[in-house]
Amino acid sequence: MKARFGMLTPSSNTILEPVCASILSQSPQISAHFSRFRVTEISDRQTSKKQFNHHPMLEAASLLADAKMDVICWNGTSASWLGIQQDIKLCNEISELTGIKATSAILAMKDAFEVFKIKKLGLVSPYISAIQNQIIENLHTEGFECVDERHAGISNNFAFGLVSEERLAAMIRSVASAKPDVIVVLCTNLNAARLSSELELELKTMIFDSVALSIWGSFRSLNIDPAEISNWGELFSKS
Repeated sequence: MKARFGMLTPSSNTILEPVCASILSQSPQISAHFSRFRVTEISDRQTSKKQFNHHPMLEAASLLADAKMDVICWNGTSASWLGIQQDIKLCNEISELTGIKATSAILAMKDAFEVFKIKKLGLVSPYISAIQNQIIENLHTEGFECVDERHAGISNNFAFGLVSEERLAAMIRSVASAKPDVIVVLCTNLNAARLSSELELELKTMIFDSVALSIWGSFRSLNIDPAEISNWGELFSKS
């Protein structure tokens, strides 16, 4: 099935576009298209929270709609600390504005937890402690237990993309010792998706990367089987 995936992208993100292109290179009938809005800092300051006001996100979505997307995905994780209702409302507003189906990395994550029957997770992120703690609290509210976590303590969004694969792999290995059902790499500006398959084999634990979740959720929104995507983690084995 031919389809166009529209991705709402934080302005300072340098990872998600090449990763989306790499994943979808295995599915030549599907293309990814991107529209940015300004995001430069992730912190508990009000100026950071205001970046996720829906107005600029809807403007970016309307530009994607000009190119006749089949689905529009908010390829970001802000609802993990601001609350999942933020993304439910945003996706409803996108669909009302454009007439196009909408999803997000966080809504896809919750769907994946249900599909794979996840109850316990390990959490890896680049965020500061205040954000990480809020994410863990929100996950608990949704019925998911974080059994271990690692975070890099960074607030500059561009700098997330500079975290090395070696450091990410070490963080993932650290939380694996707690025996979670899955390890979630939470941030679409971390270059972790390429590590998923190899580390899943090594650690005998599933790894859900946020960019991969955005792609998986876009497939799911259109009822397209993602099974032709290989070597990007067990996530793509189910729809």
